[in-house]
Amino acid sequence: MYYFDEEASFKAISFIETFITHTKGELTGSPFYLEDFQKEIVGNIFGWKHKKTGFRKYRTVFIFLGRKQGKTTLCAAIGLYMLFADSERGAEIYAAAGDRNQAGIVFEIAKGMILQNPELSQRSKVFRNSITNESKGNFFQAISSDSKTKHGFNANCIIFDELHTQPNRDLWDTLTTSTGARREPLTIAITTAGYDKNSICYEIYSYAKKVKDKVISDDSFYPVIFEADAEDDITCEEVWKKANPNYGVSLRKEYMKRESQRAVDLPSYLNTFKRLLLNIWTESQVQWIGHSEWLECHQEFDYSQLDGMECWGGLDLASTRDVSAFVLLFNVDGKFIIQPHIFIPRDNAKKRSDRDGVNYLEWIRDGHINGTDGDVQDYNFIRAKINELSKKYRINSICYDRWNASQLVIDLQNDGANMDPFGQGFVSMSMPTKALEVEIVSKNIIHNNNPAMNWFLSNVALQEDAAGNIKPSKNKSKDKIDGIVALIMALGSYYSEDESTSVYDSRDLLIL
Repeated sequence: MYYFDEEASFKAISFIETFITHTKGELTGSPFYLEDFQKEIVGNIFGWKHKKTGFRKYRTVFIFLGRKQGKTTLCAAIGLYMLFADSERGAEIYAAAGDRNQAGIVFEIAKGMILQNPELSQRSKVFRNSITNESKGNFFQAISSDSKTKHGFNANCIIFDELHTQPNRDLWDTLTTSTGARREPLTIAITTAGYDKNSICYEIYSYAKKVKDKVISDDSFYPVIFEADAEDDITCEEVWKKANPNYGVSLRKEYMKRESQRAVDLPSYLNTFKRLLLNIWTESQVQWIGHSEWLECHQEFDYSQLDGMECWGGLDLASTRDVSAFVLLFNVDGKFIIQPHIFIPRDNAKKRSDRDGVNYLEWIRDGHINGTDGDVQDYNFIRAKINELSKKYRINSICYDRWNASQLVIDLQNDGANMDPFGQGFVSMSMPTKALEVEIVSKNIIHNNNPAMNWFLSNVALQEDAAGNIKPSKNKSKDKIDGIVALIMALGSYYSEDESTSVYDSRDLLIL
């Protein structure tokens, strides 16, 4: 039924190694010599054919690799082969991704490859958003899930880069169904693992696993899967090799050793390391500090010893019927002592206890939180409390959510407090969030085992952006996290006092 066309396989490999060059890093301008696993992928895609028709066997290719395996460069090279050397005329080649930036990466690399090769440059026209091969009527362009126009395609080659970033299945379905009129359509999905198991990526991954394990018979589907197992030791070199066929070439042992240790030391990095470098699907994007690690920072402390000392504050104001938090942070001999002040309307506490599953009334009775009079938050009470604390301690500054400012902030400013607006986005929150994690793991935080703060910590879920910045998410967290948000802002206030100060000045660097 099928045969291997060595000439076709060699043609594709030879084209890439002859005409394609690296466009980034120390190898810029040098030929793109395929590694053995890359040769096998390219050779199998273009070499296996139907005996009867001579058309390619594989229509869909799923390449599942860890980061730093040359996926994007391989994407661009295959796209250019389809543009210049494939037999199809009037070819439409699309580099697809979850957003414009990611899609643009493949496209820009392809442009750079052309501009570095005189022969390819002569045979094409390179525009801002497209590359054309006019002799064949072919074009290559990038498209993303946020593109306004997603219909009218007649694709013969689709390259999905980082399929796990697709926000939904719309672009996948639109492009793959547009190949019906082509004799030899080719869809290549290249991705690392994700965390959303209700995604198109996980759907295709699951299908690929079944094809690979021969649970499903689909001769047109080519699964290429390199992954570690969920139960594997993340510090083991042999485990690293399972997910990274380019280990030792583009991915160095020293780098993996450092990153694996970072994943051991920092809970917030563990899932990221598993997904991106071991290709393991995780249940969530980011996990954070374990409850036990937080409780290990508990230490009985006489707050009267802090009288007159300098401190920094974080104020998280909630809606009128909800929990608000004011947290003071003291630096005593290199240790951070936290003093939380939690506020909830007393008349609303019973109702919120039933909803949140915690006993606010008991916490009020035991002095762990403040019950304010009435059914709504008494901001005058909070104001009076902060002013009382301001007389007792030297509060350097109080950070507050600049998008949730209220009359209370204005009143406190008029009272003489140094109120400092603090953004809740990744730029502002990432550094103090990571710093808090480091301090807790290093046991440099001292807290008084306040049950409300313990509960807040256990509820925290983090968000991570593409740059690796993190922040607590009130939307993703399973319940209230106000006290921890206030603590993070207080730590941000501490470090923002002197922009030259770093959390790592007093301890060894942890790569974040």
